[in-house]
Amino acid sequence: MSAENMEVRWFRSQFSPAVHLYRDGQDQYGQQMPEYRERTELLRDDITNGRVSLTIRDIRPSNHGQYVWFFQSSVFYGDAILELQVAGLGSDPVISVEGHQDGGIRVVCRSSGWYPQPEMLWRDLHGHLLPAASEKISQEADDLFQTDIAIVLTEESNQKVSCCVRNPRLNQERLSTISIADLFFPRVSPWMVALGMILALLAVLIGLASCCFWRQHREKGWRSAQIYAVDVTLDPDTANPWLVLSEDRKRVRLGDKQQDLPDNPERFDYCHCVLGAEGFTGGRRYWEVEVGDKTEWTLGVCRDSVSRKGQVRLSPEDGYWAVWLIDGEYKAYTSPKTPVPLSVRPSRVGIFLDYEAGEVSFYNVTDRSHLFTFTGTFCGKLRPYFHPGYNDESENVAPLIICPVPAQARENLCP
Repeated sequence: MSAENMEVRWFRSQFSPAVHLYRDGQDQYGQQMPEYRERTELLRDDITNGRVSLTIRDIRPSNHGQYVWFFQSSVFYGDAILELQVAGLGSDPVISVEGHQDGGIRVVCRSSGWYPQPEMLWRDLHGHLLPAASEKISQEADDLFQTDIAIVLTEESNQKVSCCVRNPRLNQERLSTISIADLFFPRVSPWMVALGMILALLAVLIGLASCCFWRQHREKGWRSAQIYAVDVTLDPDTANPWLVLSEDRKRVRLGDKQQDLPDNPERFDYCHCVLGAEGFTGGRRYWEVEVGDKTEWTLGVCRDSVSRKGQVRLSPEDGYWAVWLIDGEYKAYTSPKTPVPLSVRPSRVGIFLDYEAGEVSFYNVTDRSHLFTFTGTFCGKLRPYFHPGYNDESENVAPLIICPVPAQARENLCP
Protein backbone atom coordinates (compact mmCIF):
# COMPACT_ATOMS: atom_id res chain seq x y z
CA MET A 1 0.00 0.00 0.00
CA SER A 2 1.07 3.59 -0.41
CA ALA A 3 3.24 5.08 2.34
CA GLU A 4 3.01 8.61 0.96
CA ASN A 5 0.86 9.85 3.86
CA MET A 6 2.52 7.74 6.57
CA GLU A 7 5.26 8.58 9.04
CA VAL A 8 8.53 6.83 8.05
CA ARG A 9 11.31 7.02 10.62
CA TRP A 10 14.84 5.57 10.78
CA PHE A 11 16.46 5.71 14.22
CA ARG A 12 19.26 4.16 16.29
CA SER A 13 19.02 3.42 20.03
CA GLN A 14 16.57 6.26 20.71
CA PHE A 15 13.28 6.96 18.92
CA SER A 16 14.06 10.68 18.74
CA PRO A 17 16.02 12.43 17.40
CA ALA A 18 15.98 10.24 14.27
CA VAL A 19 18.52 9.31 11.65
CA HIS A 20 15.88 10.40 9.12
CA LEU A 21 12.20 11.33 9.50
CA TYR A 22 9.52 11.61 6.79
CA ARG A 23 6.10 12.94 7.87
CA ASP A 24 3.25 14.99 6.43
CA GLY A 25 4.53 14.30 2.93
CA GLN A 26 8.01 15.75 3.44
CA ASP A 27 11.36 15.20 5.17
CA GLN A 28 11.58 16.63 8.73
CA TYR A 29 15.23 17.62 9.03
CA GLY A 30 14.63 19.65 12.18
CA GLN A 31 14.21 16.41 14.18
CA GLN A 32 17.36 14.74 12.79
CA MET A 33 20.46 13.64 14.73
CA PRO A 34 23.23 16.25 14.16
CA GLU A 35 25.75 13.69 12.92
CA TYR A 36 23.43 12.66 10.05
CA ARG A 37 22.49 16.13 8.82
CA GLU A 38 23.00 16.68 5.07
CA ARG A 39 24.09 13.03 4.78
CA THR A 40 20.76 11.19 4.36
CA GLU A 41 18.17 10.97 1.62
CA LEU A 42 14.87 9.08 1.57
CA LEU A 43 14.28 7.64 -1.92
CA ARG A 44 10.54 7.95 -2.56
CA ASP A 45 10.22 7.09 -6.28
CA ASP A 46 8.16 3.99 -5.45
CA ILE A 47 6.53 5.22 -2.21
CA THR A 48 3.02 4.81 -3.61
CA ASN A 49 3.70 1.07 -3.77
CA GLY A 50 4.98 0.99 -0.19
CA ARG A 51 8.69 0.96 -1.05
CA VAL A 52 11.14 3.48 0.40
CA SER A 53 14.92 3.36 0.78
CA LEU A 54 17.39 5.35 2.89
CA THR A 55 20.73 6.49 1.51
CA ILE A 56 23.51 7.48 3.95
CA ARG A 57 26.38 9.37 2.33
CA ASP A 58 29.91 9.95 3.65
CA ILE A 59 29.76 6.73 5.69
CA ARG A 60 31.80 6.67 8.93
CA PRO A 61 32.86 4.00 11.43
CA SER A 62 30.45 5.48 13.97
CA ASN A 63 27.57 4.55 11.62
CA HIS A 64 28.22 0.86 12.33
CA GLY A 65 25.51 -0.85 14.36
CA GLN A 66 21.79 -1.40 14.65
CA TYR A 67 19.09 0.66 12.88
CA VAL A 68 15.32 0.50 13.31
CA TRP A 69 12.89 1.34 10.49
CA PHE A 70 9.48 2.43 11.78
CA PHE A 71 6.38 3.35 9.83
CA GLN A 72 2.98 4.46 11.06
CA SER A 73 -0.37 5.40 9.62
CA SER A 74 -3.57 6.42 11.36
CA VAL A 75 -4.63 2.80 11.84
CA PHE A 76 -1.48 0.70 12.24
CA TYR A 77 2.29 0.73 12.60
CA GLY A 78 5.24 -1.62 12.16
CA ASP A 79 9.02 -1.75 12.31
CA ALA A 80 12.07 -3.73 11.25
CA ILE A 81 15.63 -3.99 12.56
CA LEU A 82 18.85 -4.29 10.60
CA GLU A 83 22.55 -4.36 11.47
CA LEU A 84 24.70 -2.03 9.35
CA GLN A 85 28.29 -3.22 9.07
CA VAL A 86 30.91 -0.61 8.13
CA ALA A 87 34.27 -1.64 6.71
CA GLY A 88 37.25 0.28 5.35
CA LEU A 89 40.05 -1.13 3.17
CA GLY A 90 43.20 0.78 4.07
CA SER A 91 46.25 1.87 2.12
CA ASP A 92 48.88 -0.38 0.56
CA PRO A 93 51.48 -1.32 3.20
CA VAL A 94 54.70 0.74 3.13
CA ILE A 95 57.82 -1.24 4.15
CA SER A 96 60.96 0.48 5.46
CA VAL A 97 64.32 -0.74 6.80
CA GLU A 98 65.17 0.78 10.18
CA GLY A 99 68.65 -0.56 10.91
CA HIS A 100 70.29 -3.51 12.69
CA GLN A 101 68.79 -5.30 15.67
CA ASP A 102 69.65 -8.57 17.46
CA GLY A 103 72.09 -9.65 14.79
CA GLY A 104 69.67 -8.98 11.95
CA ILE A 105 67.87 -6.19 10.13
CA ARG A 106 64.72 -4.60 11.54
CA VAL A 107 62.04 -4.10 8.88
CA VAL A 108 58.82 -2.18 9.61
CA CYS A 109 55.52 -2.28 7.70
CA ARG A 110 52.90 0.50 8.06
CA SER A 111 49.41 1.04 6.69
CA SER A 112 46.43 3.27 7.58
CA GLY A 113 42.73 3.81 6.88
CA TRP A 114 41.36 0.45 8.10
CA TYR A 115 38.06 -0.40 9.76
CA PRO A 116 37.41 -2.50 11.78
CA GLN A 117 40.74 -3.37 13.40
CA PRO A 118 42.75 -5.29 10.77
CA GLU A 119 44.93 -8.38 11.04
CA MET A 120 48.66 -8.06 10.23
CA LEU A 121 51.24 -10.72 9.44
CA TRP A 122 54.52 -11.45 7.71
CA ARG A 123 54.97 -14.27 5.16
CA ASP A 124 58.10 -15.73 3.63
CA LEU A 125 58.70 -16.53 -0.05
CA HIS A 126 56.69 -19.77 0.26
CA GLY A 127 53.72 -18.17 2.03
CA HIS A 128 54.62 -19.44 5.52
CA LEU A 129 53.86 -17.17 8.48
CA LEU A 130 56.80 -15.44 10.18
CA PRO A 131 56.87 -14.20 13.80
CA ALA A 132 56.67 -10.44 14.25
CA ALA A 133 59.16 -8.57 16.46
CA SER A 134 56.49 -6.01 17.45
CA GLU A 135 52.98 -5.07 16.50
CA LYS A 136 51.02 -1.88 17.14
CA ILE A 137 47.49 -0.92 16.09
CA SER A 138 46.22 2.57 16.92
CA GLN A 139 42.90 4.32 16.24
CA GLU A 140 43.06 7.78 14.74
CA ALA A 141 40.76 10.77 15.29
CA ASP A 142 38.49 9.62 12.42
CA ASP A 143 38.11 6.20 14.15
CA LEU A 144 40.09 4.46 11.39
CA PHE A 145 42.95 2.16 12.39
CA GLN A 146 46.65 2.55 11.63
CA THR A 147 48.94 -0.49 11.74
CA ASP A 148 52.64 -0.89 12.52
CA ILE A 149 54.29 -4.34 12.46
CA ALA A 150 58.02 -5.09 12.57
CA ILE A 151 60.18 -8.16 11.91
CA VAL A 152 63.89 -8.84 12.39
CA LEU A 153 65.43 -10.67 9.41
CA THR A 154 68.67 -12.59 9.79
CA GLU A 155 71.07 -13.82 7.14
CA GLU A 156 69.93 -17.41 7.72
CA SER A 157 66.23 -16.57 7.35
CA ASN A 158 64.35 -16.12 4.12
CA GLN A 159 65.33 -12.59 3.09
CA LYS A 160 62.38 -11.99 0.76
CA VAL A 161 59.27 -11.35 2.85
CA SER A 162 55.76 -9.98 2.35
CA CYS A 163 53.73 -7.80 4.70
CA CYS A 164 50.02 -8.52 4.61
CA VAL A 165 47.26 -6.39 6.19
CA ARG A 166 43.78 -7.99 6.09
CA ASN A 167 40.27 -6.72 6.75
CA PRO A 168 38.43 -9.63 8.46
CA ARG A 169 34.98 -8.20 7.70
CA LEU A 170 35.61 -7.81 3.95
CA ASN A 171 37.95 -10.82 3.76
CA GLN A 172 40.27 -8.67 1.62
CA GLU A 173 43.93 -7.82 2.11
CA ARG A 174 46.70 -5.56 0.83
CA LEU A 175 50.23 -6.84 0.29
CA SER A 176 53.76 -5.42 -0.11
CA THR A 177 57.05 -7.31 -0.55
CA ILE A 178 60.72 -6.54 0.20
CA SER A 179 63.95 -8.41 -0.55
CA ILE A 180 67.25 -7.75 1.29
CA ALA A 181 70.65 -8.73 -0.14
CA ASP A 182 73.21 -10.73 1.93
CA LEU A 183 75.76 -7.91 2.10
CA PHE A 184 73.47 -5.82 4.31
CA PHE A 185 73.44 -8.40 7.14
CA PRO A 186 75.89 -8.09 10.07
CA ARG A 187 78.29 -10.98 10.61
CA VAL A 188 77.61 -13.02 13.73
CA SER A 189 80.11 -15.27 15.54
CA PRO A 190 79.23 -18.97 16.07
CA TRP A 191 78.99 -18.64 19.85
CA MET A 192 76.45 -15.84 19.45
CA VAL A 193 74.37 -18.14 17.24
CA ALA A 194 74.52 -20.87 19.90
CA LEU A 195 73.51 -18.39 22.60
CA GLY A 196 70.63 -17.22 20.46
CA MET A 197 69.39 -20.79 20.02
CA ILE A 198 69.55 -21.40 23.78
CA LEU A 199 67.62 -18.20 24.46
CA ALA A 200 65.03 -19.10 21.84
CA LEU A 201 64.55 -22.54 23.38
CA LEU A 202 64.24 -20.97 26.82
CA ALA A 203 61.61 -18.57 25.50
CA VAL A 204 59.60 -21.48 24.08
CA LEU A 205 59.74 -23.32 27.42
CA ILE A 206 58.65 -20.19 29.29
CA GLY A 207 55.82 -19.71 26.81
CA LEU A 208 54.59 -23.26 27.29
CA ALA A 209 54.77 -22.88 31.07
CA SER A 210 52.88 -19.58 30.89
CA CYS A 211 50.23 -21.17 28.69
CA CYS A 212 49.71 -24.00 31.17
CA PHE A 213 49.58 -21.55 34.07
CA TRP A 214 47.06 -19.36 32.25
CA ARG A 215 44.82 -22.30 31.43
CA GLN A 216 44.83 -23.40 35.07
CA HIS A 217 44.17 -19.84 36.24
CA ARG A 218 41.34 -19.41 33.73
CA GLU A 219 39.65 -22.65 34.79
CA LYS A 220 40.08 -21.77 38.46
CA GLY A 221 38.04 -18.59 37.95
CA TRP A 222 35.18 -20.57 36.43
CA ARG A 223 35.38 -23.26 39.13
CA SER A 224 35.34 -20.60 41.86
CA ALA A 225 32.20 -19.07 40.36
CA GLN A 226 30.39 -22.45 40.28
CA ILE A 227 30.61 -22.66 44.06
CA TYR A 228 27.90 -19.96 44.24
CA ALA A 229 25.42 -21.79 41.98
CA VAL A 230 21.73 -20.99 42.61
CA ASP A 231 18.49 -22.37 41.26
CA VAL A 232 17.08 -19.89 38.72
CA THR A 233 13.60 -20.10 37.19
CA LEU A 234 11.73 -17.92 34.70
CA ASP A 235 9.06 -15.42 35.75
CA PRO A 236 6.02 -15.85 33.44
CA ASP A 237 4.59 -12.49 34.54
CA THR A 238 7.50 -10.72 32.80
CA ALA A 239 7.56 -12.79 29.59
CA ASN A 240 6.79 -11.11 26.27
CA PRO A 241 3.59 -12.60 24.71
CA TRP A 242 5.63 -14.08 21.85
CA LEU A 243 7.68 -16.24 24.23
CA VAL A 244 6.81 -19.83 25.17
CA LEU A 245 7.92 -21.04 28.63
CA SER A 246 8.07 -24.67 29.76
CA GLU A 247 5.97 -25.87 32.68
CA ASP A 248 9.02 -26.16 34.93
CA ARG A 249 9.98 -22.56 33.93
CA LYS A 250 13.48 -23.68 32.90
CA ARG A 251 13.11 -23.26 29.10
CA VAL A 252 12.13 -20.34 26.88
CA ARG A 253 11.79 -20.07 23.11
CA LEU A 254 10.24 -17.71 20.57
CA GLY A 255 6.82 -18.92 19.47
CA ASP A 256 5.17 -18.61 16.07
CA LYS A 257 2.29 -16.47 17.30
CA GLN A 258 1.52 -13.88 19.96
CA GLN A 259 -0.28 -15.25 23.02
CA ASP A 260 -3.27 -13.56 24.66
CA LEU A 261 -1.75 -12.67 28.04
CA PRO A 262 -2.65 -10.00 30.60
CA ASP A 263 -0.78 -6.74 29.93
CA ASN A 264 0.43 -6.33 33.50
CA PRO A 265 3.03 -3.66 34.44
CA GLU A 266 5.76 -6.30 34.83
CA ARG A 267 5.45 -7.75 31.32
CA PHE A 268 7.74 -6.73 28.44
CA ASP A 269 5.43 -5.71 25.58
CA TYR A 270 8.05 -4.93 22.89
CA CYS A 271 11.31 -6.68 23.75
CA HIS A 272 11.12 -10.48 23.30
CA CYS A 273 12.65 -11.21 26.70
CA VAL A 274 11.85 -12.64 30.13
CA LEU A 275 13.37 -12.18 33.59
CA GLY A 276 14.30 -14.70 36.23
CA ALA A 277 11.88 -15.09 39.09
CA GLU A 278 14.70 -14.67 41.62
CA GLY A 279 16.03 -11.24 42.56
CA PHE A 280 19.40 -10.52 44.18
CA THR A 281 20.28 -7.58 46.43
CA GLY A 282 23.68 -8.81 47.58
CA GLY A 283 26.13 -11.70 47.68
CA ARG A 284 27.43 -13.89 44.87
CA ARG A 285 25.25 -15.89 42.47
CA TYR A 286 26.03 -18.19 39.52
CA TRP A 287 23.84 -19.97 36.95
CA GLU A 288 24.33 -21.65 33.58
CA VAL A 289 22.27 -21.49 30.38
CA GLU A 290 22.39 -23.98 27.50
CA VAL A 291 22.45 -22.07 24.18
CA GLY A 292 23.30 -25.06 21.96
CA ASP A 293 23.67 -24.17 18.27
CA LYS A 294 21.35 -21.15 18.37
CA THR A 295 22.41 -18.30 16.08
CA GLU A 296 20.93 -15.55 18.28
CA TRP A 297 20.60 -15.03 22.02
CA THR A 298 21.19 -12.46 24.76
CA LEU A 299 21.95 -13.28 28.41
CA GLY A 300 22.82 -11.28 31.53
CA VAL A 301 21.24 -9.41 34.43
CA CYS A 302 19.20 -6.23 34.78
CA ARG A 303 17.74 -4.01 37.45
CA ASP A 304 14.30 -5.04 38.63
CA SER A 305 13.22 -1.42 38.09
CA VAL A 306 13.86 -1.30 34.30
CA SER A 307 10.97 -0.20 32.10
CA ARG A 308 9.05 -3.12 30.58
CA LYS A 309 7.20 -1.14 27.92
CA GLY A 310 8.35 0.02 24.48
CA GLN A 311 11.88 0.00 23.11
CA VAL A 312 14.63 -1.36 25.37
CA ARG A 313 18.19 -0.07 25.22
CA LEU A 314 20.64 -2.59 26.64
CA SER A 315 23.54 -0.88 28.40
CA PRO A 316 24.86 -0.60 31.97
CA GLU A 317 23.68 3.03 32.03
CA ASP A 318 20.12 1.78 31.43
CA GLY A 319 20.35 -1.04 33.97
CA TYR A 320 21.38 -3.97 31.74
CA TRP A 321 24.60 -6.00 31.86
CA ALA A 322 24.37 -8.47 28.98
CA VAL A 323 26.29 -10.38 26.28
CA TRP A 324 24.75 -11.29 22.89
CA LEU A 325 25.28 -13.45 19.82
CA ILE A 326 24.00 -12.21 16.46
CA ASP A 327 25.24 -12.75 12.89
CA GLY A 328 28.05 -14.94 14.21
CA GLU A 329 29.50 -12.15 16.40
CA TYR A 330 29.69 -12.13 20.19
CA LYS A 331 29.53 -8.71 21.83
CA ALA A 332 29.08 -7.16 25.25
CA TYR A 333 26.39 -4.46 25.55
CA THR A 334 28.70 -1.64 26.58
CA SER A 335 28.57 1.86 25.07
CA PRO A 336 29.75 1.33 22.37
CA LYS A 337 29.49 -2.46 22.13
CA THR A 338 32.66 -4.47 22.87
CA PRO A 339 33.54 -7.47 20.63
CA VAL A 340 34.15 -10.69 22.58
CA PRO A 341 36.76 -12.81 20.73
CA LEU A 342 36.35 -16.60 21.05
CA SER A 343 38.46 -19.60 20.14
CA VAL A 344 35.69 -22.12 20.92
CA ARG A 345 31.99 -21.45 20.34
CA PRO A 346 30.06 -21.89 23.61
CA SER A 347 27.18 -24.33 23.76
CA ARG A 348 26.61 -23.31 27.39
CA VAL A 349 27.21 -19.94 29.07
CA GLY A 350 27.81 -19.31 32.79
CA ILE A 351 26.80 -16.01 34.43
CA PHE A 352 28.41 -14.97 37.74
CA LEU A 353 27.12 -11.98 39.73
CA ASP A 354 29.29 -10.53 42.51
CA TYR A 355 26.98 -7.81 43.86
CA GLU A 356 29.35 -6.19 46.39
CA ALA A 357 32.27 -6.15 43.92
CA GLY A 358 30.03 -4.64 41.23
CA GLU A 359 30.90 -7.34 38.70
CA VAL A 360 28.95 -9.48 36.22
CA SER A 361 31.16 -12.12 34.57
CA PHE A 362 30.39 -14.45 31.67
CA TYR A 363 32.07 -17.83 31.08
CA ASN A 364 32.25 -20.23 28.15
CA VAL A 365 31.45 -23.46 29.99
CA THR A 366 32.34 -25.48 26.87
CA ASP A 367 36.08 -24.76 27.20
CA ARG A 368 35.96 -23.26 30.74
CA SER A 369 37.20 -19.87 29.55
CA HIS A 370 36.33 -16.34 30.65
CA LEU A 371 34.34 -14.31 28.11
CA PHE A 372 33.76 -10.84 29.59
CA THR A 373 33.31 -8.97 32.88
CA PHE A 374 31.26 -5.81 33.49
CA THR A 375 32.41 -3.65 36.40
CA GLY A 376 30.46 -0.93 38.15
CA THR A 377 28.30 -0.25 41.19
CA PHE A 378 24.94 -1.93 41.82
CA CYS A 379 21.92 -0.66 43.71
CA GLY A 380 18.52 -2.21 44.18
CA LYS A 381 17.42 -5.67 43.13
CA LEU A 382 19.04 -7.41 40.11
CA ARG A 383 17.38 -10.22 38.13
CA PRO A 384 18.58 -12.69 35.46
CA TYR A 385 17.78 -11.62 31.87
CA PHE A 386 17.00 -13.95 28.93
CA HIS A 387 16.37 -13.19 25.22
CA PRO A 388 16.11 -16.31 22.98
CA GLY A 389 16.61 -14.38 19.72
CA TYR A 390 14.31 -13.75 16.78
CA ASN A 391 12.79 -16.50 14.69
CA ASP A 392 14.65 -15.64 11.47
CA GLU A 393 16.30 -19.06 11.10
CA SER A 394 15.21 -22.56 12.02
CA GLU A 395 17.93 -22.91 14.65
CA ASN A 396 16.36 -20.15 16.71
CA VAL A 397 13.29 -22.30 17.40
CA ALA A 398 15.47 -24.15 19.92
CA PRO A 399 15.01 -22.87 23.48
CA LEU A 400 17.38 -21.37 26.01
CA ILE A 401 17.68 -23.89 28.86
CA ILE A 402 18.58 -23.05 32.46
CA CYS A 403 20.85 -25.95 33.52
CA PRO A 404 21.41 -27.39 36.98
CA VAL A 405 24.90 -26.90 38.42
CA PRO A 406 26.00 -29.73 40.79
CA ALA A 407 26.81 -28.61 44.32
CA GLN A 408 30.31 -30.06 44.03
CA ALA A 409 30.92 -28.01 40.85
CA ARG A 410 32.21 -31.03 38.92
CA GLU A 411 31.69 -31.87 35.24
CA ASN A 412 28.02 -31.34 34.44
CA LEU A 413 25.79 -31.77 31.41
CA CYS A 414 22.11 -31.11 30.84
CA PRO A 415 20.04 -34.33 30.89
